[in-house]
Amino acid sequence: MGRVGPRLNQSNSLLMISSIYSSLTKTEKKVADYVKSYPEETVLATVTDLSEKAGVGETSVIRFCRKLGFRGFHEFKLSVAQDLVDRPPSVVDTAIDEQDDMMTVARKLTMQHEILLKNTLDLVNTDNLKMAVDKLLAANKVYVYGVGSSGITALDLHYQLMRLGLNVEAHRDSHIIAMSASLVKKGDLVFAISTSGSTRDLVDPVKEAKQNGADVICLTGHLRSPIATYADTVLLVSSREMPTEGGALATKFMQTYMLNILTTLLTMKKEDASKSLEKTARSVVDKLY
Repeated sequence: MGRVGPRLNQSNSLLMISSIYSSLTKTEKKVADYVKSYPEETVLATVTDLSEKAGVGETSVIRFCRKLGFRGFHEFKLSVAQDLVDRPPSVVDTAIDEQDDMMTVARKLTMQHEILLKNTLDLVNTDNLKMAVDKLLAANKVYVYGVGSSGITALDLHYQLMRLGLNVEAHRDSHIIAMSASLVKKGDLVFAISTSGSTRDLVDPVKEAKQNGADVICLTGHLRSPIATYADTVLLVSSREMPTEGGALATKFMQTYMLNILTTLLTMKKEDASKSLEKTARSVVDKLY
């Protein structure tokens, strides 16, 4: 039996809510807010109970479940129940207090990153990863785009892909990105990195690149974001950035983690990857004392 809408893993419904939250209707957000605040009660509720507690109609609850990719409320509840079994320590337990000493701060940051790493792993879609690897290997040329903090991640991906022997270039300037995207063609691949997925300096060029026939991969923290609508495949990372935290190091860790998975798979599949890695390593060996 087929599922409705996109699904990732069996146990990521609470993560998926955060990932698609910005694309939900006002009514659906009421359901999302209740489920995120009271997941245990949600598992025990009937569809009527949840609709009353969230202050919406039963049909809104069903639409919310289907937007997440579930066939109905019961399947959604089963996924939430599994989430609760696997749920890591509460983020509240890792909140940093002004009175914390240096080691406590270090431990809490480590716990926060462990939670984000697990959440990102739960968001991994193996089909999307395989498609990303195949498209990267098949591309005539790879263009990596990112602005702001994501531009730094773009440079790192450029470095990794170059060392594997791919024909790749990266751009961080919005004007250069726009001009580059206007010239890409069928057979090329654009790899766009945007935590929000809503940055106009990336969304508009990616749209043009797609219209020009290029394949598109995007790395983002939001599945239903504008940039994702133009992507052939989406790689999701867990992100907890507040509007005032743009470019948070935690988000960069998650981006780097996902790209490490991707480039490791590329290394395993690309026939001459080991030769390229050896050549690039030898090219700088005399730069070391």
